[in-house]
Amino acid sequence: MKQPKYLFNAGRMSRKDNTLKFTPVDEAGVEGQPRYLPVEQLGDLYVFGSLDANSALYNFLGQEGIAVHFFNYYEHYTGSFMPREYLLAGKMQVDQTKHYMAAKKRIEIARRFVEGAANNILRVLKYYDNRDRATGTPEREAKDLTEAIRTIDRLLTSVPTATDVPMLMGIEGNIRQTYYGCFDAIVGKTFCMDGRSKRPPQNELNALISFGNMLCYTACLSTIYHTQLNPTISFLHEPGARRYSLALDLAEVFKPILVDRLIFRMINKRQLQPSDFRSEVGGCVLKDAARKRFVQGFDEQLKETIKHRALGRSVSYRHLVKLECYKLQKHLLGLEEYRPFKAWW
Repeated sequence: MKQPKYLFNAGRMSRKDNTLKFTPVDEAGVEGQPRYLPVEQLGDLYVFGSLDANSALYNFLGQEGIAVHFFNYYEHYTGSFMPREYLLAGKMQVDQTKHYMAAKKRIEIARRFVEGAANNILRVLKYYDNRDRATGTPEREAKDLTEAIRTIDRLLTSVPTATDVPMLMGIEGNIRQTYYGCFDAIVGKTFCMDGRSKRPPQNELNALISFGNMLCYTACLSTIYHTQLNPTISFLHEPGARRYSLALDLAEVFKPILVDRLIFRMINKRQLQPSDFRSEVGGCVLKDAARKRFVQGFDEQLKETIKHRALGRSVSYRHLVKLECYKLQKHLLGLEEYRPFKAWW
């Protein structure tokens, strides 16, 4: 089974027969011991350090269907090298475009993305609210998420009445604002959210959210690539130049489950501490060791399995994203109404 590879060190990569050769290079330009990556075992490449490569390498990666996702020094996602689409089908392309162009069809799908995201947000909040009521730990005695849950429930009832995408995005924004207002209560006194900030994030929690959201986006993008969907034609987010906006749509549904739960778990288990961050000019970033730890946690989360109610078997979180793509395909082809993924645990 192919697995993603995360490159944190700067280095050079080249093709060695049917294998990738990665040679780490330190700040002084001294080369380290080369590592070899068999392509038959390789999924996507995530590059967090400086990578030297030539066109011959990218031609080889394209032939093998291996995508490369790039992040800069501040952990911001900067772009992807995507192989030529090998599953695109004309009928799917036409139907996907028609659903975007028809306002009624587009808003219907966009509503489902917001419904899925809101329901998964509620699942996260109810889990922590119920758990802390049961344990009654002193650190959380003053915490009460009930009002936030009620507010999001109320906002969720207005989703079906949204008449256009900007109105729907406004509702989604209010849901997110209410949700992020609960983060301080969930993580205790170790970290402080102090409102959502990005580009750059101003504190530790915001740095984790931004970094995790970008990992979720690239995971969704990679999954879309292995379906007949076109990643540039979206429904909730407006398609734009040089971005794969359908991955943004899908990520909305999965961020509460894949990213936020991971953040809360790692903080509450003391796997991340304030000392794992450093302040840069105008922002906050993860230190190298903590970044690797968080990426490892995210990768393990994608591999974790749950018993799927409809399928009657265990599937990984990564496969849940693929199933979401398949459901959307069926909706676009008129075979089955799209119903977003909603966590039940």
